[in-house]
Amino acid sequence: LAGVLDDCLCDIESIDDFNTFKIFPKIQKLQERDYFRYYKVNLKRPCPFWADDGHCSIKDCHVEPCPESKIPVGIKAGSSNKYSKAANNSKELEDCEQANKLGAVNSTLSNQSKEAFIDWARYDDSQDHFCELDDERSPDAQYVDLLLNPERYTGYKGPSAWRVWNSIYEENCFKPRSVYRPLNPLAPSRGGSCLFYFLMQFFKHSLCLEKRVFYKLISGLHASINLHLCANYLLEETWGKPRWGPNVKEFTRRFDPIETKGEGPRRLKNLYFLYLIELRALSKVAPYFERSVVDLYTGNGHEDAESKALLLDIFRDTKSFHMHFDEKSMFAGDKKGAKSLKEEFRLHFKNISRIMDCVGCDKCRLWGKLQTQGLGTALKILFSEKEIQSLPENSPSKGFQLTRQEIVALVNAFGR
Repeated sequence: LAGVLDDCLCDIESIDDFNTFKIFPKIQKLQERDYFRYYKVNLKRPCPFWADDGHCSIKDCHVEPCPESKIPVGIKAGSSNKYSKAANNSKELEDCEQANKLGAVNSTLSNQSKEAFIDWARYDDSQDHFCELDDERSPDAQYVDLLLNPERYTGYKGPSAWRVWNSIYEENCFKPRSVYRPLNPLAPSRGGSCLFYFLMQFFKHSLCLEKRVFYKLISGLHASINLHLCANYLLEETWGKPRWGPNVKEFTRRFDPIETKGEGPRRLKNLYFLYLIELRALSKVAPYFERSVVDLYTGNGHEDAESKALLLDIFRDTKSFHMHFDEKSMFAGDKKGAKSLKEEFRLHFKNISRIMDCVGCDKCRLWGKLQTQGLGTALKILFSEKEIQSLPENSPSKGFQLTRQEIVALVNAFGR
């Protein structure tokens, strides 16, 4: 790949250099830290759109939950709990509160800060979410160690997997009303890739920027997942010992210009576009984390300080990138039309996050939910610039908040 990406003034070579030498080594280290490696997820939520096809029976589809004893005390004790007046008025409840620490923010705060938490508890921020969030208090929600459950090819394929992607592309992507054929770039159709090429050219000239962006994000997410499956593929299994590694043949089938009649490079360019969107979100959310009140809290003070220092270092790098995507060009029309389009954008993406509960393979579902939530968090950030800029220094704001799950998803999705 080479050259400038559509809808932005950034070239692929600059992204490659920036990521290889600045971002990737640091983001990889950050993902290995306790705060970011443990993700709480409910893999038992039923599919809300069609009858369950049955789960993948292949052993590599299985996700091994993390025992309670392995979870750092600062994470497991209160990632979904919030402060209450009762907790501040009772010594017994104060002790309980101390044990149940908030996951994203250290609870060793002033009374003023605690009052801000009470205000936050009253604030219903569901209107800002671009994803259907798992209820962390559900008995079916479990912590998963992402390092011990890597994203890779499990053998999950066929009608169940196709149904998920076809539903995402056909039912949720913005497209001209006159187009009824499958939009999945890998789906079989009479017109093959020629039809898809025609549609993409049609999109480029008929859809507004916001709708093109939406489609390219979904395509980029699809490309990202497929790339990781090709890069970490079950090559052989002898005497019960699997060997994982890159599958060049599978990569070629999905992305080579000749094999895909020119579609492969377009899919990969959409992955670069996805990278730019999430990079932009990281640069925009930096003020939220730069405040002293925010602590990546696990209970290990030394590691927490190092994790935050590394995260802030990454933010400095993101700000140094000179070819960011300009999100201000989106939803810039008349206020009524822009607001309506933004809400449509949010609901479309939220619907896609719900479709992830229809994935039959637990490991695929885990990484699908995490990366979708990460992208949803990035969108939430990009549409909350004013709220982030007005954050108070010494207390959390009820106008903009990130849960620990959103923070973990954002970093790991960008890492992927």
